[in-house]
Amino acid sequence: MTEPKLRILVAKPGLDGHDRGAKVVARALRDAGFEVVYTGLHQTPEMIASAAVQEDVDAVGLSIMSGAHNTLFPAVIDELRRRGADDVVVFGGGIVPAEDLERLEALGVKRVFQPGTPLSDIVDWVRRNVRPRAA
Repeated sequence: MTEPKLRILVAKPGLDGHDRGAKVVARALRDAGFEVVYTGLHQTPEMIASAAVQEDVDAVGLSIMSGAHNTLFPAVIDELRRRGADDVVVFGGGIVPAEDLERLEALGVKRVFQPGTPLSDIVDWVRRNVRPRAA
């Protein structure tokens, strides 16, 4: 019996309209064998958490370029917890200053990838750090 494929939701929270990076990461994850759901632009934390629960994902990858990471990343984590999905791994990428990384990690973001991170690094990190959620 083979292990189930990991399911990853890739989302663009807030009003950020730059989705090229999110689409590239989503495709890289899909090409690496993961099941990927991309929610599209302008998603609220509530919409992202709802989709994560409905799609029964193992992880949520957030992409943000707007500078609202200190508000939106924790809001997504709070919404996941509110829905009983606090075991979903949350990671992110985009324009996030180094001085904000420790705070985000303390709030539950497992990893933030900076611009220029090789796609293979993201794929490898997901393979090492995301496990199927308990049924």
